[in-house]
Amino acid sequence: MFQSMKNMLFDADKRKYAVMAINCVNMEQAMAIISAAQEEHSPVIINISPRQMKTHGTPEIIAPMVAKMAEGVNVPVALNLDHGQEYDDVIRVIKAGFTSVMIDASACEYEENINRTRLIASIAHENGLSVEGELGHVGSAVEGDSEKLDLYTNPEQAKDFVQRTNIDCLAVAIGTAHGNYPHNMTPRLDFQRLKELKDILQMPLVLHGGSGAGEENIKRAVACGINKINVCTDLFQCGRKAMVEAAAEKLEIDYMDFQIAGQNAMKLFIKDYMRMIGSSGKYYFESSRTREFD
Repeated sequence: MFQSMKNMLFDADKRKYAVMAINCVNMEQAMAIISAAQEEHSPVIINISPRQMKTHGTPEIIAPMVAKMAEGVNVPVALNLDHGQEYDDVIRVIKAGFTSVMIDASACEYEENINRTRLIASIAHENGLSVEGELGHVGSAVEGDSEKLDLYTNPEQAKDFVQRTNIDCLAVAIGTAHGNYPHNMTPRLDFQRLKELKDILQMPLVLHGGSGAGEENIKRAVACGINKINVCTDLFQCGRKAMVEAAAEKLEIDYMDFQIAGQNAMKLFIKDYMRMIGSSGKYYFESSRTREFD
């Protein structure tokens, strides 16, 4: 089923689990993601960032491909623009057939963030898409941004932000960052801040920088109110590792088998992650009618 993030995240918020939002740039990754979701009876979100869509997975090709794959499964599948910053990128994915967008104006001054986010929310909602905004700023792991407290989300400010922008979910900064953390480093998350945000906002919250954050942190974040977790770096590394090993084992490996090695490894990674964050088993179907596990 091809749909927006809104209903699946509302359900995740209600039943206290999280949905994976997985970056994807090609058919093999899309197949790994959607087949894992089907086998785990789990909703899933497919992400693509502006850089990724401009260098590899163009929206006009990715959107119909994902939509067609989603038609063949009985779990919710959303296609989301990840960290959209430019107006033209948002309009492009809306026209291409995406079901959701993230508008990331978190690097802007507060009022400018509100103005940009409110505009995109209005346009997206008019076209039937759900919208994610970001307050605070989830920066780069290599820059040490995860420990910069001035970038963290302010709970009281977040309430004003949500009310004035009409977004459907909010990405919060509580101690994670994008990319690879320094060797042997596990970020320290501000769970008290997360609890305050959840209590005040009572809406789906999003954790960016899920890669490398550690299983204990991820599970606790879900328990404290995170309902969407973005995963890119860990998945890409998993696929790459499997493909390198396949090539090392058999130098003459066929290109198709080379791609399938990465696809299969990513699928297993995704299934394990879905179980960890509680989305596995949340949807099953009988006679083409949706039912939910208790």
